[in-house]
Amino acid sequence: MPASHLLLALAVVAIWGTNFVVIGIGLRDFPPFAFAFLRFFLSAIPLILFVRRPQVAWSALALFGVFLGGQFGLLFYAMRSDITPGLASLVIQTQVFFTIALSMWLFGERVQPRSAAALVLALAGLAIIGANLDATVTPLGIACVLAAGLSWACANTAIKQAARGQRPDMLAFVIWSSPFALPPLALLSLALEGTDAIGYSLAHAHWDAWASVAWQATGNTLFGFAAWGWLLARHDSAVVSPYALLVPVFGLASAALFAGEPLPAWKLTAAGLVVAGIALATWRSPGR
Repeated sequence: MPASHLLLALAVVAIWGTNFVVIGIGLRDFPPFAFAFLRFFLSAIPLILFVRRPQVAWSALALFGVFLGGQFGLLFYAMRSDITPGLASLVIQTQVFFTIALSMWLFGERVQPRSAAALVLALAGLAIIGANLDATVTPLGIACVLAAGLSWACANTAIKQAARGQRPDMLAFVIWSSPFALPPLALLSLALEGTDAIGYSLAHAHWDAWASVAWQATGNTLFGFAAWGWLLARHDSAVVSPYALLVPVFGLASAALFAGEPLPAWKLTAAGLVVAGIALATWRSPGR
């Protein structure tokens, strides 16, 4: 890629990686599902009034919106008190393996021996995390982030199906799919958090929590997805996609730097195994 495109790719993964610390700021004042609702509300309103709907089926927009909403709702719920930002940025990358499994099931894609070896590496990293559960990472936190990774993989599959034979505008796709995330997130927030907690957070949230909400919608979602889609439209996926491996690197580094998250040897070892597994799973030969 040209240097300007490389810098854009690095900017996107830096935003996505450091965003886990920003999420922690929002969760100080907002309940997790209400926080996710606000994120998708601002991703759609008012832009949906000015951006033309992409020429894809309504079902594709609905599936993508619901699954992406599930991803962030579960992620925020886990990050409230059951997993640290750095580990969350790492564990959610298991979405790569869920995406591969769904592609095998739905699209008849065949697993390569390399992908099986990659899964073993990543599972070894997750096993190390599981062996070091404590107050900063609980079984509930791991389960919720794994479920968020599965939901992300389902969103990937939905857009893969929608993009067959065409290349939809990703910015418009995200904007028009965001409203479909709102009903399930609203129901979960009302059922699990209650109107009192929601109302109190809206009335008493600090400016930095509102800035976190705004960043989820503008920087993390609209800019991140639009820029990533712009790069994918101009370069092979095999050229662009591996840069996503830097997301947990930025996530762990920013959590250590800004949130004081410790980086003991077991965490670095687990991160190395998971990232190595993802790298092996996404590697393609120069000819492909």
